[in-house]
Amino acid sequence: MPGSLSPEIRQLTGIVTTAELLATGTTANQIRGMVSSGTLIPVFRGVYMRAEQASKFSDLPGGKHLLEAAAAVAVIGNSAVVSHQSAAQLYGIDLLHKPGPQVTLTSRERDWKNRPGIHVYAVDLPDSHRTVASGLPMTTAARTVVDLARTLDFKAGVVAADSALRRKITSKPELESAVAAQSNWRGVRRAAEVVAFADKRAESPLESISRVVFRDVGLPPPDLQVWLGGKVEPVGRVDFYWKKYRTVAEVDGALKYDDPTRARLQLKRDALLRADEFEVVHFDWQDITKAPDYVAEQMWRAFRRGASTAAKRKTAM
Repeated sequence: MPGSLSPEIRQLTGIVTTAELLATGTTANQIRGMVSSGTLIPVFRGVYMRAEQASKFSDLPGGKHLLEAAAAVAVIGNSAVVSHQSAAQLYGIDLLHKPGPQVTLTSRERDWKNRPGIHVYAVDLPDSHRTVASGLPMTTAARTVVDLARTLDFKAGVVAADSALRRKITSKPELESAVAAQSNWRGVRRAAEVVAFADKRAESPLESISRVVFRDVGLPPPDLQVWLGGKVEPVGRVDFYWKKYRTVAEVDGALKYDDPTRARLQLKRDALLRADEFEVVHFDWQDITKAPDYVAEQMWRAFRRGASTAAKRKTAM
């Protein structure tokens, strides 16, 4: 049945329930003994992982959450699929905010009550929005992104959508189709705006939220990932470029500043771009997330300088 935890993934992950153990003749005392000895690891009430199998996953990237998601599906039953933040983690879709400890599932059935460690969204789930990934029943990547865009804020939705498009986990038409299927749902208008705004060229969550901030403070939309400068070959590829103003904006994560070699290369590239009469402005996470007015002020100053340079260059031609 779609949505059930397959025997293969049960065997692979070592997921087992109290009822299944009792059905094999294992007594309640024996179960308690296996828990005490570490042979069984309790995940949710009445659901365990066999330690030997679980250890093969626990050190893998995302392995711990895969085990927890498998256990959650076993708790809820045949109608449940992994969705929202949990599905995003298993697909490798970027999330703006660190997900909570709960496993997030979606079920067609309306009478589920959330259990400790599990949050169930009781909403419609067409078969076309269901798939199997990482061995688990899950919402499709497109449905996952749209669910996130409906239930989270705009920036968080853009981060997820940009990431999924960049990684080619889904496509714009698939996202648009998922939005259309939820046309009367709460939050779908925001999801539609997220999908329209999403851009696969954004290469990090910081670039994604920077695009939102640029829009929110009234800056014209930039071009992304543009090669610029140099007479023989380009000096480098920039994060954001406004051709009309000959202005570049770069958004820098902490890694760039922590690596002296990268920092020196960035300084050299900036110097070459400025020698070619481009305005270059840098922002970090703190600027983008905490000081949008500062970002706007610096960009408009750069635009004025860049527009003057562009006019002079045009006159000189």
